[in-house]
Amino acid sequence: MESIRNSAKAIIIKEDQVLAIEHLDSDGEWYVLPGGGQRAGETLEAALLRECFEEIGVKIRIGQLRYIREYIGKNHEFWEEDGESHQVEFMFECMITGGQSPSLGSKPDSGQIGCVWLPLDEIMDYRLYPRAIRENLTNHSDTFVRYLGDIN
Repeated sequence: MESIRNSAKAIIIKEDQVLAIEHLDSDGEWYVLPGGGQRAGETLEAALLRECFEEIGVKIRIGQLRYIREYIGKNHEFWEEDGESHQVEFMFECMITGGQSPSLGSKPDSGQIGCVWLPLDEIMDYRLYPRAIRENLTNHSDTFVRYLGDIN
């Protein structure tokens, strides 16, 4: 393992749905929250603003930090593909500004095929990563930042 990568993610909830980036593999669709890697000299907020514009084509307003997740690739199901990775994700509550509608952005993630709204009442039926976030998305009673640990 050479370095640790920071990543900022957006939790965008509207009308009991969460916005997710859609990918496709041999097992079907899978999803992640919008956002991505922080560049040197860039704040987490600047990274999140940039990544959301690139991936889903909208400007956002960043709210409260909700979750911090570590992902150490060698410890999880995708260890063969990303066993060398170590990422720390900072997940913020966000809102889309100016009545914009998300769509495939100008610089989508590698493998990204779209963005979709996933219904929170069916969230456990979707391959949304990290998986542990699914349960937390429906619990809005937390008012503090929660460290989720090394999860997938």
